[in-house]
Formats: sequence, structure tokens, C-alpha cells
Amino acid sequence: MDIMIEYSDYIKNEKKLTPNTSEAYLRDINQFKKYLRKMEVGDIDKVSKTTIITYLLSLQKSGILASTISRKLASIRCFFQYLLNNNYISEDPTLNLKSPKSEKKLPTILTEDEVDLLLSQPKPTNFKGMRDKAMLELLYATGLKVSEIVALNTGDIMLNSSLVAIRDKDNKRVIPIGKTAMEALTKYMETYRLDDQKEDQIEPLFLNYAGKRLTRQGFWKIIKFYTNKADIKKEITPHMFRHSFAVHLIENGADMKTVQEILGHSDISTTQIYAFASNQKELGEVYKNSHPRA
Repeated sequence: MDIMIEYSDYIKNEKKLTPNTSEAYLRDINQFKKYLRKMEVGDIDKVSKTTIITYLLSLQKSGILASTISRKLASIRCFFQYLLNNNYISEDPTLNLKSPKSEKKLPTILTEDEVDLLLSQPKPTNFKGMRDKAMLELLYATGLKVSEIVALNTGDIMLNSSLVAIRDKDNKRVIPIGKTAMEALTKYMETYRLDDQKEDQIEPLFLNYAGKRLTRQGFWKIIKFYTNKADIKKEITPHMFRHSFAVHLIENGADMKTVQEILGHSDISTTQIYAFASNQKELGEVYKNSHPRA
């Protein structure tokens, strides 16, 4: 017997959904199956969480109401739970999946032109200019949080391989740094931070005028200073750089799994606000090909 016939019988007679709800659930599944054919996903057991998120985002992008998207996800979840319970699939790709919320709007981001304008403000002719240039370029090149930027030590920057190591109490991730940021960072480090030290020494990477580790508050003031200098009419925050980084990667072809890995999101559903397409390229290749300043 056809799976859809079995499933139709299940939701009507066992799950006892109302006729209208049953019809909506079946219509939703048929629409999803049409999307899978378009994406050339031939087998139902090949559907992943990423596939479903990308589908939901395509609905959101086309203007479908959040309430309708939530119902469609409920339809898809019910279908895959049925498939799992009847041994048609081995894993449920809808597990812990959240539908896009209408109230969770994409935060304000900078355009690429605004980024270029802002990053051109620091003049690397002295300590402050060189430090600020390196910080802002690194912020946009990596999408790091301000807390991660100020916590960096000299040993976290791998000059020979253009990588930065981000450490916290739970894990460590290593992400690439684009060419433009790497040049600014290398110049700053070789001029003001390495001296006779070894690269792996645990010394603060970014210092204030007192020779101490730069604080979050100090970083915010630096961004505000250059925002005013560039005459950009937006309230720019360090986190806006993170959002801009993610959106610009997606717009230039990066897949959602790559952006998730770089940003350090534990669940890909957290990244879904930025993503509308995915592919399976390697992280380093995607970053190099997608980031505007790589």
C-alpha cells in the first residue's frame, strides 16, 4: 500500500484529526514532497533537518505567515513521526526543530558598502590606528562576539595558517581569517604585540593605553568613534558586525552548516535566521569564495 494512503488512514482514523485538519496536513505533505523533488531529494530517508529548515525559510521568504509555516511544520513533524514509528526511517529530522517566528525579525545589518566605509576609517600609522584596524577587520572577518574578541591572546592567532582559535569553557573552535584582516592583524602583531615573544605566549592580543586587556566597554567606544567619523546613520554595535558577517556570507553563497560552524551555534536552527540555501562545500573553501574581504 502507498505510504500516503497509509498515512491518510492513520491521521483520520487513529489520530482522529478533523476532516479539515486532515486535508490541510495531507496538502502540506504533498507540497513538501513537491519541494523535495525540486531539490532532487529522491528518498524520504535522505531528508535532513537542514532540508526542512531550508524549506521553511523558503516559505518565509515568499511571504507565508508564521502561523501557516508553524502548521506546515506540525504537518511535516506528524508525518515523520509516523514514518519513524513504522520503521520507514531510522531518525526523525524534525526533532527539536523550531519554526520561524514572525516576531523574531532579522536584526539591522550593515551593507557591504557601509562595512567598507567603516573599516577604512582607522589609519594604521600608530598604535591606536593599527590596533583598531586589526580589531575591526577581525570582527567582520570572523563574526566573533565582542567577548570573544577581547578575550583573544597572541597565541590564539595562527599567523602561518591564517586561523584563529576561539576557546571557552566548553569547547574550542578554529576558524579562518580572510586575507584583508590577516594583513592588518599581522602588521599590528609584528609591530606591537610579538616583539621578542613567541606566538604561543598567553598575552592579551588587544591592549588599551594602560597596557591592559581591552574591555568590552572600550571596544564599544571604539566602534562608536569610527561610526561617527564615517557619518553612518545607524546605531552600530559589535553584534551588528556578527549579523552582517553571517548575512553577507549567505548572500555570497555560503551554506548554512558552514555559517553555523563559524559562528559556533550548537544547533543549526539558531542559524536559520540567516540562511536560505545550503551546499556541501568545505568550510575553508566556502569562506574563501564567499566572504567579501577574503
